[in-house]
Amino acid sequence: MKAALPIRPSGIRISHFSGSLLAALLLMALLILPCSAFAHAALVATDPGDGAVLKESPAQFSLTFSEPVSPLVLTLVRPDGTQLALTSFHLDGQTLEIQNPETLKSGTHVLSWRVVSEDGHPVGGSALFSIGAPSAAPVAGEHVDWTLRGAIWIGKVLLYASLFLGVGGVFALAWLAGNQRCGRRPIAIALLLGLAAAPLSFGLQGLDALGAPLTRFAEPAVWKTALETSFSWTVLIALIALGLALLSLAGPAFSRKPLALVGLLGVGAALAASGHASAAEPQWLTRPLVFLHGTAIAFWAGALAPLGLGLYWQPAKTSAFLRLFSRTILPVVALLAASGVALAVIQVQTPLALLHTAYGRLLLLKLVLLLFLFTLASVNRWTLTAPAEAGDTEVQRRLMRSIGIETLIVLAILGVAAGWRFTPPPRALAIAAARPASIHIHTLNAMADLSITPGHAGQVAASMVLMSGDFGPLDAKEVTLVLSKPDSGIEPIKRPAAKPGDGTWRVDNLVIPIPGRWNARLEILVSDFDMVKIEAPIDIRPQ
Repeated sequence: MKAALPIRPSGIRISHFSGSLLAALLLMALLILPCSAFAHAALVATDPGDGAVLKESPAQFSLTFSEPVSPLVLTLVRPDGTQLALTSFHLDGQTLEIQNPETLKSGTHVLSWRVVSEDGHPVGGSALFSIGAPSAAPVAGEHVDWTLRGAIWIGKVLLYASLFLGVGGVFALAWLAGNQRCGRRPIAIALLLGLAAAPLSFGLQGLDALGAPLTRFAEPAVWKTALETSFSWTVLIALIALGLALLSLAGPAFSRKPLALVGLLGVGAALAASGHASAAEPQWLTRPLVFLHGTAIAFWAGALAPLGLGLYWQPAKTSAFLRLFSRTILPVVALLAASGVALAVIQVQTPLALLHTAYGRLLLLKLVLLLFLFTLASVNRWTLTAPAEAGDTEVQRRLMRSIGIETLIVLAILGVAAGWRFTPPPRALAIAAARPASIHIHTLNAMADLSITPGHAGQVAASMVLMSGDFGPLDAKEVTLVLSKPDSGIEPIKRPAAKPGDGTWRVDNLVIPIPGRWNARLEILVSDFDMVKIEAPIDIRPQ
């Protein structure tokens, strides 16, 4: 009977803790379910088309994306290299229509654009078109500011560390440590560091979105731009979580647990508010997965510092903390692993992407670090915990050193995760690769919108919408698509088009063997005695 007495209160405590945490997790998961679908935007079409040669200056330009975007910087680079800021535009669904403020001279121009997609990350690119005849293309390449990138990476690492180790540490002290207060000082330092890192990361987000240097950090336009991205929600929720954690740490005893619990949930909500993983489809699954993944990491990582310091300074008082942590960590780790695997599958999509993309290689590095972390944690859980609880001082010192190594591995994993900002996931790359190659062919006799999907070499399908020279309907009897690439020795590939009944002409099961600039010609049989031929170049991307 005496042996059973200390177990009963502990069981009640674990049951109360598990029930409260489960209820809070379910509530927060419901609260963060998305009301709209966010995704990493990809350019679908431009007008004028990339590589198009126009007879006269266009009145406007348009950029069509796979998802709605917000424009940041729009620039026209003239043939002589001078730049013209494009400030008059409006959004029509997924299409950004831009007014041209001047009559363009002959030569090749570059339409350079930088927008922010709804996952909070900026996306940029450019399209070339010529007036009259092509000329040497002006330079419009995007300069990589490594100083800015380094600052962005440091800011994200500091913010992650403060959330996971600081807010998670407060939760561990309030819910698991009992009367043991070791670790309060480093946790408080982490929280204060996070309160500084959050606005720093916010300002750097504005610089990143605009492609501006660090010297413009204090400009109001930079902060206004950051406010218009979804990352602003991440920073706001993170600041709330950090503030609640500080109140829990310094406030009265009765408020510590509820404040710490809400702060822990805030960590998961902050991560789910923006970023590649939370923006992936299907939204009803990925955002709750990110929330659960972040909350589980904070639970585990936050307990490391107070547990290790407690074993060093107050080993007798830390035994109960160690026992409760070892009993509750297993389902948390299972939740962390399951949510992480699901998110990785959604983001990477194919095993080859682990090797062939920068995002995949960073994920492999993270998995290697996690393998070390899980192995070390397993040794601690199944080999060292029981003797340490029993008071074995040598084992307690070994466990303390092992926990210190765990903390260093967690910090290394946070550094890898911060690097994902600069590497679009294979999911987003697949969206970009699947977008069609499109051109508009305009002559006095006939016009056509030709789209080849996907717009890269390999097996594709072509779709054509025909019009008369004055934009009226063109009722053709037959249409033939002819693709040729004389500079590569490829003779014309002719394919008859079929009319499925939706107003378009289609060619399915078409193979384009190599990428590059192809000549596309449409042979349109208007009547038994009238054949109209129109043609234009079209750029096919590598596969």
